[in-house]
Amino acid sequence: MTSRLTERAGRSMGTRNWWVLRDVLGITGPKYGCGINVCKACTSHLNGKAINPCAIPVQDLEPADEVTTIEGLAATAGADLHPMQRAWLDHDVAQCGYCQPGQIMAAVALVRRAAAEGREITDADLDGLRNICRCGTYFRIREAIKAAAALG
Repeated sequence: MTSRLTERAGRSMGTRNWWVLRDVLGITGPKYGCGINVCKACTSHLNGKAINPCAIPVQDLEPADEVTTIEGLAATAGADLHPMQRAWLDHDVAQCGYCQPGQIMAAVALVRRAAAEGREITDADLDGLRNICRCGTYFRIREAIKAAAALG
């Protein structure tokens, strides 16, 4: 997807990745919250790691970089829903839903990182997630992450 980002926006522009995703490519999963890398509503993946597109200029992306948004997450698991998305539904996490794409993307990156390190998710890991949920469903978010992580 990165080559599409840079081709459509131009590498010399100071345009942030988020604006290209939303306004140029029509990808609506990453939400606009703060625009300054604080709320994490826009969390997506860059080469499998959680990033916030509102803070990354398009010209900083390389042609080989892979940007994944919530829209492409299920495909990374080869299923209709990623296990984290299924856990979100099973634990009835969403209320308003605005922050959920960013929450899920951050959670998937966290679980992948812990698995790569050969360990389980800890409360300290969950405490390190900084995605803001205005509805306050943090307990259900934590339970869903633990459930999805347990699936491997």
